[in-house]
Amino acid sequence: MRFTKDHEWVRLEGDVATVGISKHAADALGDVVFVETPEAGKTVSVGDSFAVVESVKAASDVYAPVAGEVIEGNDALASAPETVNADPEGEGWFAKIKVADASAIDALMDQAAYDAYLTTL
Repeated sequence: MRFTKDHEWVRLEGDVATVGISKHAADALGDVVFVETPEAGKTVSVGDSFAVVESVKAASDVYAPVAGEVIEGNDALASAPETVNADPEGEGWFAKIKVADASAIDALMDQAAYDAYLTTL
């Protein structure tokens, strides 16, 4: 699993990246009440806003950590947004993206680097 400074995580399996927000981000947001995931077929570039998560505290964009084509949005989050709080780095994923360049994931932080980054915030 890799992470961005915007607190997205990516798990790459073959050429498909599963993307969500980190436990740190989910905890900071508080109780998630609404999630808007991207439609399949949407093309995203690194840094594009591709999903929205709203909590009782704030609304936040979720940014694409990799470039490619969305092949699936997690539609289950529409009726169960609390899944993002319960399992942010598992069942609370936002989208699956067929990556344009799998090596781009190497530029993201691994768990140890992300944990170190969190201590600077």
